[in-house]
Amino acid sequence: MASIFSRIAAGEIPSYKVAENDRYFAFLDINPMAPGHTLVIPKKETDYLFDLDAEEYAGLMEFAREVALKIKRAIPCKRVGVAVLGMEVPHAHIHLVPLQTEADMDFRKPKLSLPAEEMADIAQAIANA
Repeated sequence: MASIFSRIAAGEIPSYKVAENDRYFAFLDINPMAPGHTLVIPKKETDYLFDLDAEEYAGLMEFAREVALKIKRAIPCKRVGVAVLGMEVPHAHIHLVPLQTEADMDFRKPKLSLPAEEMADIAQAIANA
């Protein structure tokens, strides 16, 4: 059975897409730590980031860098934090989180619940940045 992230990348489940190419996909986290919190995935379903071959891994990291630069242009923040946890969904993914302080990257904090319209506006702003 395909992971929820594979289904999102295939368009079977709606998402707030911010970037895509033939190998990678980026979309807003529906339970963000901060507005603009984005997940970056390979379209090739792989459970663990470090199981990707070197070329796929390097490509994913470059794609994540490009998305992070778009986030920085679209969302007022000091930096864009990067985290790889990978425990909640069995599909390799990178979290990109707009930061004002390091405390903004505490995954134990309660997540935000943003209205659909705001999520759509954020996704569009990042996609167009």
